[in-house]
Amino acid sequence: MTRKPDETTVSTRIGRWRRQARRFIDRTETSALVTVSVMMVALLAALGGFLAVSSLTVGPFAVFLVAAGYGWLRHQELTARALTMTMTASTLLILGLIVVFIFRESVPVVRYETATVFGIEVPGVRMFVQTRWDAVTDPVRYSMVPMIHGTLLVTVIATVVAAPLGVAAALFLSEIAPPTVREAVKPGIEILAGIPSIVYGFIGFTLLSPWASDQFRTTGQGTYLFVGIVVGLMALPTVVSVAEDALSSVPESMKSGSLAMGTTDWQTMTSITLPAAFSGVSAAVLLGVGRAIGETMAATVMLRGVPRLTDPLVNVFYGQETLTSLIARNYGNADGLQMDALFVAGVILFVTVLIISVGSQYIEWRMREKLGGEV
Repeated sequence: MTRKPDETTVSTRIGRWRRQARRFIDRTETSALVTVSVMMVALLAALGGFLAVSSLTVGPFAVFLVAAGYGWLRHQELTARALTMTMTASTLLILGLIVVFIFRESVPVVRYETATVFGIEVPGVRMFVQTRWDAVTDPVRYSMVPMIHGTLLVTVIATVVAAPLGVAAALFLSEIAPPTVREAVKPGIEILAGIPSIVYGFIGFTLLSPWASDQFRTTGQGTYLFVGIVVGLMALPTVVSVAEDALSSVPESMKSGSLAMGTTDWQTMTSITLPAAFSGVSAAVLLGVGRAIGETMAATVMLRGVPRLTDPLVNVFYGQETLTSLIARNYGNADGLQMDALFVAGVILFVTVLIISVGSQYIEWRMREKLGGEV
């Protein structure tokens, strides 16, 4: 005959098991916290050693890798959270260090180009009111006006090329093209986005520039017009890909409701699809503009490399220099104030792209507010 354990014995055993489980959990949590702490400390030490250019940096970094490996095997969830947080913080830290570095390096030439305006000394003002760039004769002058002018012309031309063509192609792929055509064309467009810019620049230099020189009777090669066209074609795959994703994300119910009201396919695309996806489409265009502003190799290969203004200013059949080509062409042999002036060009590019990014976010926010929700 089986004997039932009394309630006191059962309660005692359950209590013992609970205490053992709690001690195990406490030990596990303690081990996980110690592992994560070692990871963080080792990574901070490695960062400090890297910034100090110390040969001992490899030691803390090796400790970080060992601790991360151990944590991944024994405490995967907590380690994964710590690693993702660390990577995010590292990204922000690296961005901050880059910003501080380029601004700090540009300070000497900004001080050098100080001028008096209405009795007040304004640092760096000569770089934006004069047009002379001369790093040889004394006194040297480093004006950003010619390069800003060239960058502006190339960006405007590239945007005129990439924006309408890109949006039209995205609308075709999203709303008109059969699935088989879309599946064949979309990967091809994404492959075009991966072609190195030097290839586009070399094609422009060997084909477009000689043809333009013969047709328009220009002296030498390099025109802002054809540099802008080449850069616009480079930005086109980015605009098409991002805009097509935005158009495809518009809910089908919105399109079906419009068609049910008796509108045509074209009216639905122009009055429903495009306005609803306007934030994504504008972001695609701004990404293309950002690539046009930051394009280096195509502009460097095709332009003359003369830092001066065209005459007249709207003359796009001559090409002198842009901010990016100035940096690429001179960083190898620049030093002193000339190197600092190149950092000023980098600061201008950084601030410009930052303004474009903020503008795209503002457009997206306004469209979400207008439509009453995310699309």
